Amino acid sequence: MKQIIFTKKAPAPIGPYNQAVLIGNTLYTSGQIALHPESGELVLNDIETETKQVMENMKAVLEAAGMGYEHVVKTTIFIMNMGDFARINTVYGSYFDEKTAPARETVQVACLPKNVNVEISMIAVK
Repeated sequence: MKQIIFTKKAPAPIGPYNQAVLIGNTLYTSGQIALHPESGELVLNDIETETKQVMENMKAVLEAAGMGYEHVVKTTIFIMNMGDFARINTVYGSYFDEKTAPARETVQVACLPKNVNVEISMIAVK
């Protein structure tokens, strides 16, 4: 049975989608960008700060489903500039144990919502 996951600790959806959907023990998240959940403002000071906000938003979604980063099995990272990869990867990597890190792909794209620099989605299993 499909369960919709929602938390006020992450940005509310701005279209016909949900923050995440739980099917059995598997959680499918929508992509998160660096919107601050309380102010609704973009956090774009630098790529590290932007990536941290994305990861904190995702953490809130995972927690709303009773999970954490240790449950993540797959991530997709969309970035505007592959030149930012190393800096994004440093922040992203700080949220995972390298020995048990999830599978991942990173893709450079032409444009992201609200012209942000990074968007990340995840699949997690409990």
